[in-house]
Order: sequence, then C-alpha cells, then structure tokens
Amino acid sequence: MITLSKSRIAAACVALAAWVPLQGHAGLLDDDEARKAIIELRAKVDSIARELNARIDTKSDRSSALDMVNQHEQALSEIAKLRGQVEVLSNELANAQKRQKDFYTDLDERLRKLEPRQVTIDGREAAVDPNEQRSYDAAMGLFKGGDYKTAAAALGDFVRRYPASGYAANAQYWLGNAYYALRDYKNAISAQEVVVSQYRDSAKAPDAMLNIASSYTELKDTKNAKKALKDLVAKYPESSAAQAAKDRLAVLK
Repeated sequence: MITLSKSRIAAACVALAAWVPLQGHAGLLDDDEARKAIIELRAKVDSIARELNARIDTKSDRSSALDMVNQHEQALSEIAKLRGQVEVLSNELANAQKRQKDFYTDLDERLRKLEPRQVTIDGREAAVDPNEQRSYDAAMGLFKGGDYKTAAAALGDFVRRYPASGYAANAQYWLGNAYYALRDYKNAISAQEVVVSQYRDSAKAPDAMLNIASSYTELKDTKNAKKALKDLVAKYPESSAAQAAKDRLAVLK
C-alpha cells in the first residue's frame, strides 16, 4: 500500500500532541509506566496512520480504476470510429471496383462493336468493320427503296471509301444497276466495266457483263452488245449469266 505524505504529516502531528503532555508529567511517572504509555501512544498513532493511509489509498485506487475505465471507454470509442472508417473505405473500394468493372465491360463492348466481323459475301468470307457494314446497308436500302439517284451517290461514295472491302464488287455492281435504272446507260457501262476489270473473280462479274450488253442494247449499239455477250460466254461459260447471254445472242442474230 502506498503511504502518502499527508498521512505522514497527520501521524507526526498526533505524535507531537501526545509527546508534549508526556514531557510535562515525566517526573510523575516511573520508567515502566512511561514506556507503556509511549508504546500505547505509538500503537494509537500507527492505527490512525493506517486508517488515514487506507482511506487515501482507497480513493487513489478508485481514481486509478476510474481512469482505467475512462481510458478503456475512450479506446473502445476509437476502435468504433476506426471500424466505421474501415467500413466506409471498404464500401468505397467495392464501389470503385464495381465502377472499374463496369467501365471495362462497357469499353470491351464498344471495342467489340468497332472490331471487324466475319461475314459471308457471295459464298466468300470477308472481314467487315461496323462502319463499313452500315454504309453498305444504308446504300442498298436506298437502292431497294427505289431512290436510285441517292443510291448511286451512296454506292459511289462507298467504293471510294472502301475499295478493298468485301462489299466493293457488289457495291460497284449495284452502282451500275442504279445508273441503268436511271437510264444513264453510259455510266452504267462504265460502272460495270470496273467490276469486270478490277473484280473479275467476283460472283458479280458475269452479271456485270450481262448488264453491259443490256446497256448497249438500250443504246441501240447491237455490235458492242453482241461482243459483250460473246465475251461473257467465253470468260464465264458455266455461269447462269452465260446461259442468258447465249439466249440473247440467238435472238440478236
């Protein structure tokens, strides 16, 4: 137990108070009685000192315990705050990860939309990018809708922008057909000749030659019409267009 300075002062005061009267009566007491009185006095002083120390120590212990409780509660409060901060940070991290995942998913979808895709054109596989596909579909939509003038402009723009496209031969062929529908036979012949010269391996080449013959016929140029038909039969004898050319040659004779 801790003995504080206040208890020592109190004990000293009691001892001093008792010692003074003893000095006054020292002449009246013998040695044994004096010793006995001093022992009894010391015992009382020690008892009082112990009681004072016990009271002071009890207060000190309670104060220390209260301090410990306060510190414990403060620590719990700090822990609770830290847990709250951790929960907030965990939630923010989860949201950030979700946003990042959504971003990459959206980016991947956009990139996929921009990537060329494989399509089959007249039996052949070709890689076509989305813008290319949209341009071709839009031009063909105009042609099918009967707007041949606008379709001709769109198809001409397509072959200029995408000369190596898997749709280039088809676009060039339908460009010639758009001119034919507009009764612009000279431009129709020019457009189909491009098909024959630049895309001779295309499935549209035999039909382009047949269209050339038809355009010459409309121009009353029988000589060039027959030549176009004969060239067609010679170059693509197995095509359905060659059979049609044979039938026309029989009539032109």
